[in-house]
Amino acid sequence: MAEDKKKQLDDSNKQMLECSKCVLRGTCKQVVPGEGSAEAEIMFIGEGPGQKEDELGRPFVGAAGKFLDEMLETINLKREDVYIANVVKCRPPNNRDPLPEEAEACWTWLEKQIEIINPKLVVTLGRHSMERFLPNQKISQIHGKAMRRNIPGLGSRVFYALYHPAAALYNGSMRTVLIQDFKKIPKVLEAVKKSESEKKDEVISLNNNQDNQETLF
Repeated sequence: MAEDKKKQLDDSNKQMLECSKCVLRGTCKQVVPGEGSAEAEIMFIGEGPGQKEDELGRPFVGAAGKFLDEMLETINLKREDVYIANVVKCRPPNNRDPLPEEAEACWTWLEKQIEIINPKLVVTLGRHSMERFLPNQKISQIHGKAMRRNIPGLGSRVFYALYHPAAALYNGSMRTVLIQDFKKIPKVLEAVKKSESEKKDEVISLNNNQDNQETLF
């Protein structure tokens, strides 16, 4: 089963390298599919590749990536234990924000990755990643909170919103908040697993809204 998932993921990522659905492929050096374990329980999703990522073809390998590695160590995890990807797979020119149509063009690839890996917890890194899964929210209000939401094509998923490591690098207060939120990940994952084993529809539901979106804790 594990080998089958790895093959599916590798095949999908190879197909991604040939993608030219949006203008970003014409301006970047190479596609950056993602990396990590096909069996990962936790999937981290950022915004898009930066200059270093574009050069090496790997996600989160610059200063923000080093910070992410350091935070993973604090919860006894390595890159090989998780899966790391981005909303868009090609670097936007001058590291600008991805345009809505670019994120939409890349959605097929990200959706396939999530479908194959089937992580128990999706951790969004930054505002653009959060908005892809948790629209109409403010990251300043929901960072460090787990939310369950039904995503068309992917079913019920638990998302955990964090500030982007790059934004926190040069902002001391945000850095402190991000580290604190990051250290809660094992607790969130444990709660998700418990809810699955008990066959409940929610972990710790604090409120419901019309979008079938629930804040867990």
